[in-house]
Amino acid sequence: MKTPKPLLEVRALSKLFGGLRAVDLDLDIGLGELRCIIGPNGAGKSTLFKLLMGEIRPTTGSIRLRGMEICGLDIHRIARLGVSIKYQVPTVFEQLSLIENLVAAAEYRFGFEQGVARAWETLRRFGLEEQAAKPAAWLSHGARQWLEIGMATISDPQLVLLDEPTTGMTVDEMIRTVGLVHDLATRSTVIIVEHNLEFVRRLGSRITVMHRGKIFADGTMQEIESDARVRDIYLGKRSIHVEST
Repeated sequence: MKTPKPLLEVRALSKLFGGLRAVDLDLDIGLGELRCIIGPNGAGKSTLFKLLMGEIRPTTGSIRLRGMEICGLDIHRIARLGVSIKYQVPTVFEQLSLIENLVAAAEYRFGFEQGVARAWETLRRFGLEEQAAKPAAWLSHGARQWLEIGMATISDPQLVLLDEPTTGMTVDEMIRTVGLVHDLATRSTVIIVEHNLEFVRRLGSRITVMHRGKIFADGTMQEIESDARVRDIYLGKRSIHVEST
């Protein structure tokens, strides 16, 4: 599999919590790539995202974005350089309407008028325009996830981190999210941490498996599913295959 020119280069990155080495890896993400990261609970996936976003400082290592060292920068500086994250638990402003949430996310970069235009464009892309005036608190869990993805991507970031974007979604919402992510990947490099293997399969992207903070395996879904070592660590020697619906 040919690797695109790297947008993100991670070298000898480690994070220790006491005696626990939560992350210890090298990783390249190609420019324009869509990558899924999977692994059992405690594998270090969310810790990796926090390191990439500057929420926590690494013990050792280097993180380069387009060749620029970002390791040690604070979260606001990294965001200004074009890295955005959607957290596992939606963090929208519940008392604000959908359009107000999106304008708030866009206004700091584009100003109010262009922020409103981008907000409406985002609502249309996610099929939420008819709910534009509703408070975010009224949304289904799936629609909240879409709103937060919209808020995270409205400013056209270079790199988007999506932490379990299908959590709480129905099957239909999950399938629709596949298309939304593919559309997003035409504009940004996207890394997804996800437990829903059917969602990962439908995305058809390169997959990285983490285990005990390290890269354990890497390849296509077919390669990952046929790897007996992955089945052993991921689901206790059970197949990770899930039939498509």
